[in-house]
Amino acid sequence: MTFFQKVSEADITRAMVRRHWKKFDEYVQSDVIVVGAGPAGLTAAYELAKNGVKVLLLERNNYLGGGMFLGGYGIPDMVIRKPGNFILDELRIPYDEVKEGLYLANAPLVAGKLISAAAEAGAFIVNLTSCEDIVLNDKSEVAGCVVNWMPIESLPRQITCVDPVALESKIVIATTGHDDASLVRRLSTLGLIQPIKEMGAMNVRFSEDEVVEHTCEIYPGVIVAGMEAASAFGLHRMGPTFGAMFVSGKKAAELAMKKLGVKSESRRLAEIAAKKRGVKSESRELASRSLS
Repeated sequence: MTFFQKVSEADITRAMVRRHWKKFDEYVQSDVIVVGAGPAGLTAAYELAKNGVKVLLLERNNYLGGGMFLGGYGIPDMVIRKPGNFILDELRIPYDEVKEGLYLANAPLVAGKLISAAAEAGAFIVNLTSCEDIVLNDKSEVAGCVVNWMPIESLPRQITCVDPVALESKIVIATTGHDDASLVRRLSTLGLIQPIKEMGAMNVRFSEDEVVEHTCEIYPGVIVAGMEAASAFGLHRMGPTFGAMFVSGKKAAELAMKKLGVKSESRRLAEIAAKKRGVKSESRELASRSLS
């Protein structure tokens, strides 16, 4: 007995190929390319996409989430310090407060929810794709990425003469992590930024604050976030705590939106609240005048 709809192997292949390459063609030019789909990159892509920014998220691995699926020492619990729990609240992910301002959540659940949120918000995600160079415009600003399939890197040199392709964007957000840091390393090799430093020893008292503080436009057209910021500036290691990754990713998205002239949801809400406060204040002033 046959339970499943009758289709051919060609039907299945065509379904995947047509949809994927049509979408890929659409995102050859994007507002923002986020390189690296770890916690910082996923948060940045989610924030951008939910605010209507056309964002392409690239990941060199065949999975998304970076180190999120496992916490320290292979334990599948994620440690987040306040205010990094904002993303848990927004995505309605349950967590326990084990100490004031110190939270514990199920790591695979956080990873899955954040991946789902970025995809549902509209980010176009392409994995098994490495960013091996940058595109420079006539003003020597970064205007995109040069990419290739990641498996090509592991082929013998004699058969790796496979040219990459270029993708254009107005802004690139670099979040490839401390082991790769491909974009800032390339910028450094080209002499466009200072030489990359070795990361400092672990120090949880400073590390997360440092990452958020150093989330910035490191070169015109490139915003650095997450552990790539730690690599770029030689910051302290932070160990298995993820709050800075989420906050850094959100900050990177806000910096990109400001550069694009897009008001973020949080900024719009803040302006509405400020306007309401102004109206109430004006009303009280008018009331006091009438009473006097």
